Amino acid sequence: MARSTTVAVAYDCLFPFTTGGGERQYRASADVLGDLGFDVDYLTSVQWDGPTPTEDHFRIVPIAPRLSLYDARGVRRIPAALRYAASLFGSLLRRRRRYAAVIVSGLPIFNVFAARLALLGSGTKLVVDYLEVWHRRQWVAYSGSITGTIAWILQRAAIAITPVATCHSQLSATRLRREGLRRPPLVSPGLIDGAAEVAAPSPAATPPYVLYAGRHIPDKRVEVLPAAVAAAREQIPGLRLVILGTGPSSDAVRAEVRRVGGETWTDFPGFVSDAQLDRLLHGAVALANPSRREGYGLVVVEANAHGTPVVLVADEGNAATELIDDGVNGVVSPTTRPTDLARAIRDVVDGGDDLRRSSRAWYDTAVGTRTIRRTVEGILSALPLPTPAPVKTKEDSP
Repeated sequence: MARSTTVAVAYDCLFPFTTGGGERQYRASADVLGDLGFDVDYLTSVQWDGPTPTEDHFRIVPIAPRLSLYDARGVRRIPAALRYAASLFGSLLRRRRRYAAVIVSGLPIFNVFAARLALLGSGTKLVVDYLEVWHRRQWVAYSGSITGTIAWILQRAAIAITPVATCHSQLSATRLRREGLRRPPLVSPGLIDGAAEVAAPSPAATPPYVLYAGRHIPDKRVEVLPAAVAAAREQIPGLRLVILGTGPSSDAVRAEVRRVGGETWTDFPGFVSDAQLDRLLHGAVALANPSRREGYGLVVVEANAHGTPVVLVADEGNAATELIDDGVNGVVSPTTRPTDLARAIRDVVDGGDDLRRSSRAWYDTAVGTRTIRRTVEGILSALPLPTPAPVKTKEDSP
């Protein structure tokens, strides 16, 4: 294909070989670009055994070997981030006149310097997507005083040299400007990857259960849920807690379950299949996510698709709260204190079937406007980059 219709998406992970919100977002973006008629390279690291997999709408290009991305605490490893960035630099330097545009993740931050330097003077348009933007305190808490301060300085430098920035919340947009972005970022309308094929909302399962789904890392604060559910059980007899996933914080979570005497009403299925996840989401009385930071909050969308309301916690780094219409598709607790979280859980339970129906209605409205396809189309318009061949989709239908 001609250069004008060839683009690259660069991220060190690829769904479903690695799971997470960023992995899903970038894969879906590549899918949409390919569906729109672009020739798409997905520049990533090896995450599979055997030959490189093939995809319908994009080409997987392994530019780095298999990487150990996280340490035992669930923190990104700097050597792995540097290795991928060096590979990205070399790959883009060799292909510097192949692409009309490159979309690169701003995390890890080294990616920005690698792509900017490799494409300098090539005429290739660079878009940096910022899943999250952290202030200095967050970096220090995540990586320690010295490493965190250096990471914050590097983030500011990367933002300063970003030609086109995209993000997915007003929180990130505000922080980008405060950290030195020279032009307004493109704030995406949403990251929904097409309409979910799920059954209509139904009453919550009996006995009712609160569901957590995700990694067990310090920022997710999973360990606050047992005490909250224990407090909610005082007014909701039989309420249970189902905690999916595992991670560095799993021992602390289990210790909290024992401390509040929750062994008989807490389940730890670990990681489950997509079919099991759908079943658990559909039957949960609420999906609780007490995370202190989220760049977008795809979990809200996924739960609401099933008619399941969401309980979040207000925090300066939690952009997922922007998706909650209080009392419509969930409730935001002011703190992680057991009494506050228990009150939010009780509010959701009291909302009953009406709240489940309004949660699904929120999703049905959002799926028409807050999609990755709309986000990609916005990027193409801003560059501007012509669409090779229009493709009619359900979103375009009257």
